[in-house]
Amino acid sequence: MNEQNIELGSDLDVEAEHEVAQGDKLQKVLAQAGFGSRRAMEEWIAAGRVSVNGEPATLGMRVVPGDLVKTERRTIRVGERDHAARVLLYHKPEGEIVSRDDPEKRTSVFDKLPKLRGQKWIAIGRLDFNTSGLLIFTTSGELANRLMHPRFAVEREYAVRVQGRMTDEQIEQVLKTGVELEDGPIVFDRLEDQGGEGFNHWYKVMLKEGRNRIVRRTFEALGLPVSRLMRVRFGLINLPPRLKRGMSAELGEGEVAQILDWVGIDTSVPEAPEPAKLPEVRRNSVRSDRAHKGARPDGSRPTGNRNDSRTGNTRPGGRAPRR
Repeated sequence: MNEQNIELGSDLDVEAEHEVAQGDKLQKVLAQAGFGSRRAMEEWIAAGRVSVNGEPATLGMRVVPGDLVKTERRTIRVGERDHAARVLLYHKPEGEIVSRDDPEKRTSVFDKLPKLRGQKWIAIGRLDFNTSGLLIFTTSGELANRLMHPRFAVEREYAVRVQGRMTDEQIEQVLKTGVELEDGPIVFDRLEDQGGEGFNHWYKVMLKEGRNRIVRRTFEALGLPVSRLMRVRFGLINLPPRLKRGMSAELGEGEVAQILDWVGIDTSVPEAPEPAKLPEVRRNSVRSDRAHKGARPDGSRPTGNRNDSRTGNTRPGGRAPRR
């Protein structure tokens, strides 16, 4: 895991230098800021709903740090982070759609999430209507992009129940030679037999692809229909055992910091200037001691007895589960 982090960080540094010189496409910046998909942002730009530094934006325009981008919803300064990233875990039940706009008016996972002011929840990946398990939401477009982009190859883990049992030849095929699908071959990174009773059999599947219905389609191509599918892990984030279906829980600051560090997002902040020295007063000293109670020698504060985010459990400093 640490080696992967080092590789990600070094790649991002090289890319960052190139992007500073060239600038990013406007629709990419808007999408990463959580306004919507790149295609939707292109439509906004074409419709005249976006301006850059007070001038109407045009398709193909690039922006650089410091540019002021204004839309009907809000204004952002390129390169600045207006809010600390927030991350929410949701245990999706079957029968909910991961979309804000469904022509069939089915229940949406977004209806179950806590409301935000001035921000929006961005879904990191999707689960189809009949799939349950871990869904991750964030307010950071940059974090969502890094976790979803294929070049970062984030591993997903699923618990799969199929009708029937895989043969040795089928296991070798999915792990080595690959299963041919209409949009290209697929090879699982790992596959574990979890046993079963009667006609149903459970498997644990790990892969680094997020193609639509990829797990279901792979087993169906082998003649093994999937009767139940549940995502239990996404990268270093596990589905917390105590998070029941239909419930959400927000991660604490420490856990979010671990995730940002894992994907190579710099979380450092400039040091504040030292305050001017005032005459020594006992009352002020007492207040200062209280304000810095529990601080480390370097000025940072301990995160307390919070659990490791790899367990997926929220910490006492995080938000309580919501129904």
